[in-house]
Amino acid sequence: MPPLLIILILIGIAAFGFVAWQQDKKRREALRVWAAGRSWNIDTDRQRDWHQRFPGLKLFTKGHSRWGRNIVTGQFRDRPATALDYKYTTGSGKNRTTHRVSLVILQVDFPTIPLFIRRENPFDKVGEFFGADDIDFESAEFSRKFYVKSPDKRWAYDVIHTRAMEYLLKAPSFNIEFGHGEIAVYRGGWPDPDRHEQALKLAGDLLDMIPDYVIKQLKGAN
Repeated sequence: MPPLLIILILIGIAAFGFVAWQQDKKRREALRVWAAGRSWNIDTDRQRDWHQRFPGLKLFTKGHSRWGRNIVTGQFRDRPATALDYKYTTGSGKNRTTHRVSLVILQVDFPTIPLFIRRENPFDKVGEFFGADDIDFESAEFSRKFYVKSPDKRWAYDVIHTRAMEYLLKAPSFNIEFGHGEIAVYRGGWPDPDRHEQALKLAGDLLDMIPDYVIKQLKGAN
């Protein structure tokens, strides 16, 4: 390879890295302003123990080289809240893929049961062909548009009742995951704080729509 071409490639790599650094710095500052506006705390250091903090969330068990940063913490509707940028890697070598996820977590004072909700995608139809199926609901439109999995169908129906279905059909598209005392709402990419706001609202609204009798039953079963 000619020396001039090597120099040009190195300059290009350096320029790309500088732009990425500048964008990351700008976003970090936006998160600081957002956190300050809510009187929340922010920690920009990497933290790696998310699977230990929230063992019920499958997201934190995927892949390897897992860490979170730009971690914002506070209270949202009287519940402990965490917002963060999360990253993990699957595969290796040429098959290595890096996944970047923006998510919020709200913790609750009652035990929850694992439940996963997201919009359907074309691969789900392939999975159905091979016998992998999700939970269906009375609303044909909701069942067609959403993929729902849980080891406890009754819990899924308690959370996703008629009003919740109507709400989710109109809500922004996020992955929603209940663990063992928390709800996580997330989507790929590291966006601006507006997406954190959307995710917080979605998580808070779904929790607020869980019927009181269901929460009482869960507390009694704990």
